[in-house]
Amino acid sequence: MSVAVHHLVKEYGAQRAVSDISFTAKSGEVLGFLGPNGAGKTTTMKIITGYLPPTEGGVEVCGFDVMKNAMEARACIGYLPEHNPLYKEMYVREYLQFTAGLHRVKKARQRADDMIERTGLASHRQKRIGELSKGYRQRVGLAQAMLHDPQVLILDEPTSGLDPNQIVEIRRLIRDLGNEKTVILSTHILGEVEAVCDRAIIINKGVLVADALIEDLKQQFAGQSVVTVEFAAPPDLKKLAALPFVERVQALSDSRCQLYAAAQHDIRASVFDFAVQHRLILLELHRESRSVEDVFQRVTKA
Repeated sequence: MSVAVHHLVKEYGAQRAVSDISFTAKSGEVLGFLGPNGAGKTTTMKIITGYLPPTEGGVEVCGFDVMKNAMEARACIGYLPEHNPLYKEMYVREYLQFTAGLHRVKKARQRADDMIERTGLASHRQKRIGELSKGYRQRVGLAQAMLHDPQVLILDEPTSGLDPNQIVEIRRLIRDLGNEKTVILSTHILGEVEAVCDRAIIINKGVLVADALIEDLKQQFAGQSVVTVEFAAPPDLKKLAALPFVERVQALSDSRCQLYAAAQHDIRASVFDFAVQHRLILLELHRESRSVEDVFQRVTKA
């Protein structure tokens, strides 16, 4: 595993910000790291990157303990923090070349140019960072995180401040990076998790409350399966309610209704058979999809 977090605890005096969190992240995976404000996300990410020491537990990055082998572990990590620190008086290319030198990257100028192209900064390479919009400064931060070709990328709100077109481009870049690296992505945009991530972790009040592949997560916490159906003529709701696994029926109009069943049961085939049997014309039949937002709200309720 590229990242392994073992029973992580972080306390600030009497306040416990992170409480016994354990998870792993492997190469070729984009892991969404979610939680409400104050849940402990940023604290956990700072511990993984070696910026904060844990109170208990530990973290290994590419086999290196982030406390005992700090330099080796940090060399494997590219980090874009939420508040992106940059030298605003420096030019984009100058800054990236300087940062590449700090990482002892061979052919630092060429590597800086490669990252400028990859992050869409080509037309801004000769501008001072302070002259850039927030979105382009975010791109500079992402470029510096990738300069030394780290195996692990930790991105805290990477699309913050970007316009819709830029968001699409950066998401595509993150997906591409996820094919070859381990990417841990923290974001408040829950739709972004579905668009980019393979798996998601949700923490609430410092405790891990969910950890699964995106589709498994939505099914695991779905609660109920909901099917919306519309017929050309009003159906017999009592007969619909008697179908196998149907728990209740809610009328939306004379000819449109929703059927509720346990999450593990897909009742669409039964509804279709019902329509055939009663010679009803189906105008609509679909299973309501659950989203990561639904799951997030369910597992983080106070």
